[in-house]
Amino acid sequence: MKFCIAAAWIALAIPVFLSNAQTPTDPQQALALHLQKAQQYLREKKPDLAIPELKAAVALDPDNPETQGNLGVLLYFKEDYAGAIEHLRAALSKQPNLAKLQGLLGIAELRTSDPADGRKDLEAAFPAIPDKKFQVQTGLELVGLYTQTTDLDDAAAILVQLRKIDPANPEILYAAYRTYSDLSSESMLSLALAAPDSGQMHQLLAHEEIKEGNTNGAIAQYRKAVAADPHLPGVHFELAELLNSASDPALKQEAIHEYQAALLANPLNEKAQCRLAEIDAQKGNAARAVDEFTQAIKLQPSDAEAKLGLAKQLTDSGQPDKALPYLEDAVQLDPTDPLAHYRLALLYRQKKQPEDFKHEMDIYQKLKDAKEKLRATYKELLIQPSEIRGNEKP
Repeated sequence: MKFCIAAAWIALAIPVFLSNAQTPTDPQQALALHLQKAQQYLREKKPDLAIPELKAAVALDPDNPETQGNLGVLLYFKEDYAGAIEHLRAALSKQPNLAKLQGLLGIAELRTSDPADGRKDLEAAFPAIPDKKFQVQTGLELVGLYTQTTDLDDAAAILVQLRKIDPANPEILYAAYRTYSDLSSESMLSLALAAPDSGQMHQLLAHEEIKEGNTNGAIAQYRKAVAADPHLPGVHFELAELLNSASDPALKQEAIHEYQAALLANPLNEKAQCRLAEIDAQKGNAARAVDEFTQAIKLQPSDAEAKLGLAKQLTDSGQPDKALPYLEDAVQLDPTDPLAHYRLALLYRQKKQPEDFKHEMDIYQKLKDAKEKLRATYKELLIQPSEIRGNEKP
């Protein structure tokens, strides 16, 4: 397998054809014979025999970047990194724009405990490598190097590029998870040292409590954050989201006040407007809910959630024709929402459009099945929040 990979990198140039029976009479003939033999051995998948021939060719013509590069590639894939470095550097000294060879050189330098030169060569090669697969490899090498030296911002910058190149690559996704986790931990420690009693610190601790499934602890931290800084961006909405999920009427009422505070702090917060509309809809205040959903759409015309909510209110009040464009917009804005497809399918059935009904129901079923599979896959990773109690003190 390593030979197959190496062979794809080799580009031998044979100046003239000489049979094995001929005895070279001058250096040029000897050079041609060595290159011919090297090519023959490579065709026969005998790289170990090709290497001595290329070494002999390099001795006769050390200024040829192609021969130096070919020898460096074979030595690299033979895991003779120290030997490869000499010839890869020689090739690049004559032809510096060989990005793939510079990438190999950088990796070889890392393998021989030369991180400074390895970093320099990988950084130079990475953006110029035309082969996406090898570009991913060099990028991951850089991420690993940056992580070792705690240059996490540099690692994150490379990962942004790698995720664009190959967004479904599990190695890239895992590297991103590790890097962003390390960045999160680093930021948490820095904040704890710089401002341990700040609203931001309590907001951060609330997020950590949520990850641990401790909803009551998160609410307590959010309340401390609000007490420390009532104008902290996002804090009222985040607290309201937790309070609104409680069954205690007192906490639900407190959630309304927090959503209103979020809107007061940011009148363009369409999510808070949506939540207030949903609460009014649950209470049976349909007219008010329609007004609030409409206002949310004015604040953010691309909010699929607001359009879905408004469509439901219009449908329930016997206005399917008015609801239809909002539902069609909702599935366009968020094609992965099964509920939007389901409601649109029901509306198509009501309007006697069987083909459209079937189309939307098929999408709904596929999305529903996919979500069920994901739920089963990650079931062991999910932490269920503890019971929310109304008597929790800040």
